[in-house]
Amino acid sequence: MNKSTIIPFPGSEQTRAKQVGAGSIYRLRVELEETDPVIYRVLLVRGTIGLDLLHAILQVAIGWTNSHLHQFVVGQTRFSDPQFNLNEDLMDPTHYVYEESKEILSTIASKKNCQFGYEYDFGDSWEHRITVEDILPDNGTLAGFAECIDGKRACPPEDCGGVPGYENFLEAIHDPEHEEHKSMNEWIGGYFNPVEFDRAKVNRCLKKIKWENPTVEQLARVLMERDGIRPAKKTAKRKGTRKKPRK
Repeated sequence: MNKSTIIPFPGSEQTRAKQVGAGSIYRLRVELEETDPVIYRVLLVRGTIGLDLLHAILQVAIGWTNSHLHQFVVGQTRFSDPQFNLNEDLMDPTHYVYEESKEILSTIASKKNCQFGYEYDFGDSWEHRITVEDILPDNGTLAGFAECIDGKRACPPEDCGGVPGYENFLEAIHDPEHEEHKSMNEWIGGYFNPVEFDRAKVNRCLKKIKWENPTVEQLARVLMERDGIRPAKKTAKRKGTRKKPRK
């Protein structure tokens, strides 16, 4: 497969964006669209972060597992990971997807009340509305790249079928008479609390993001720790022993 055709923004724009975002802390409200009651997080993030780092922060804070494709939507412009090859066989050149790691938060959202979208899992299509609630001076209290200061309700399970599937899932696990009650409870592992949200745990994990451009493997380690999953131990290779030559 060929690599995506990515048209990066001019380098001067990126430099100017870093200057605009330098010393600024963004308060972002992230809402999962069409959920009722709403599932949301409020985050403090640095204005100089790239969208690839923002993606990692959102995965940790909301509760996703980075198992699917994603994209940011700013007006008619989209940003994503070029490894997804979203521009392959693209017929309309106006729909090119730009490289997220080359775009800075302060560029796409330079003012208070700016809004943009974040879509995760193009099958289930979890769409998030991100609003810049405020842009604050950096007073030195933000440790690391991000902090979650508020949030409500648990992240839906991966692969449950989007918002309609999630609603059906909740009905099934709470209604013993529902035809899918047993199968859904077995599928989720016997426990799911839709109102559960541990902000302290999220912040412990956000502090473990220490890379400006986190790799899939680095993000995976943080997400596995958040979810209490131990990474598989690598089997040590046995050292070969030479046989003594026969006399």
